Amino acid sequence: MAELLQYLITGLAVGMVYALIGLCFVLIWKSSGVANLALGQLVLLSSWFTYSMLVQAKLPLWLGFMAVILFALALGWIIERVVLRPLIAQPILSLITVTLGLGYFIEGVVSFIWPWSVAALPRLFPKEPIHIGPTVVSQEHLWVAGISLLIFGLLSLFFRYHKMGIAMRATADDQLAVQACGIPVTTIFSRSWMFACVLAAVGGVLVSSIGGITFGLVETGLKAFSVVILGGLNSFGGALIAGPIIGLAENLGGGYLTPYLWGGIKDIIPFIIIIIVVIIRPYGLFGEERIERI
Repeated sequence: MAELLQYLITGLAVGMVYALIGLCFVLIWKSSGVANLALGQLVLLSSWFTYSMLVQAKLPLWLGFMAVILFALALGWIIERVVLRPLIAQPILSLITVTLGLGYFIEGVVSFIWPWSVAALPRLFPKEPIHIGPTVVSQEHLWVAGISLLIFGLLSLFFRYHKMGIAMRATADDQLAVQACGIPVTTIFSRSWMFACVLAAVGGVLVSSIGGITFGLVETGLKAFSVVILGGLNSFGGALIAGPIIGLAENLGGGYLTPYLWGGIKDIIPFIIIIIVVIIRPYGLFGEERIERI
């Protein structure tokens, strides 16, 4: 029982981070129709930049995190303005290819600036474990899950009530109508990328606080993509629900199947889920099903 509860809590915490990172993809897709395949590399770059601010530059936590947020905002603006805006009205394959190339470029930059393969952030959360019944749970997982849920709540309020959030939702539904109202669509695209990079940075910090900084964070971005496939490409709520499902499947499967199969089964479970969902329900659990007539 204690082992099961441990897997459940850990899976929910990790799944919430997957959902938060997956939301970066949904945000870009809804606003501009671009598939961001550089998601994992953005998480990796943000994590190493956080390490640089907190460990190498020895900045206080509040100042270091402020620098990370500003860096993420600037990075999102540069990506949209320099890389993607010249490709407006180009075939969707061109946009997908350029995000893939951007991901490899970021990975190369990270390898050049931080050539060592493993690092650890300073402890961000209390280290004393919490006893829940017979189970000993790390506070890091509880804090990570709580922060991710709080960010989801704030984003929901932003998109529901704030003028810019409403404009971003409207752009996702009908770009021509938004332009007719006098709102520059390119501004919405730019804000979407800035928001997405901030979410990637926060997700990277949270997941790095649990497992450290490694190049496996690129794979974390791919696992977050399984959240998007399961929840639906254009569904914020779908990401919130699908994230814990992926996290639970990964941890429970890894915990109970590893003794009978092989040690790497945990890492491929999210990708197995992608294959199953694409075959059975290509639009995900909450994705909008589009019927095109020929």
